[in-house]
Amino acid sequence: MDLKDIKAIIDLMRKNAISEFEMERQDFKIKLKRGASGGIAPVDEPNAVPYALPPAAPAPGLPAAAPAPAAAASPSLLEIKSPMIGTFYRAPSPESPNYVEIGAEVMPETVVCLIEAMKVMNEIKAEAKGVVTHILVENAKPVEFGQPMFRIRPN
Repeated sequence: MDLKDIKAIIDLMRKNAISEFEMERQDFKIKLKRGASGGIAPVDEPNAVPYALPPAAPAPGLPAAAPAPAAAASPSLLEIKSPMIGTFYRAPSPESPNYVEIGAEVMPETVVCLIEAMKVMNEIKAEAKGVVTHILVENAKPVEFGQPMFRIRPN
């Protein structure tokens, strides 16, 4: 199961007001439970990956609330945060060049790093257009859910 499958399950949980989900396949098990805040978190499982739900869409006819700005070092910088717990890798292999360096221009679909979680390599995309100004995590170091990994200056 990859990150896209997990996100699809979480989206289904949100759309259908499901409070708990559990699935087991051969050597893989995932159990998600919706908290009071609406976020999704794994329940007492080793190597589980937490994930927070995006805010629900407003009801039709109601104005959308303005999104909260990302906490960044400078108000003009955006942060690329880790969507999971895992090990951060700047390149696809030790012999390969890094995905991005400081000063690199990125597009929303640009892969900026890999995060290994439960022996699965997950490509992390910039999801914004801009220039990389900071790389905040060392190669092959653990990252936490929501931890800033890169800062970019939007353009």
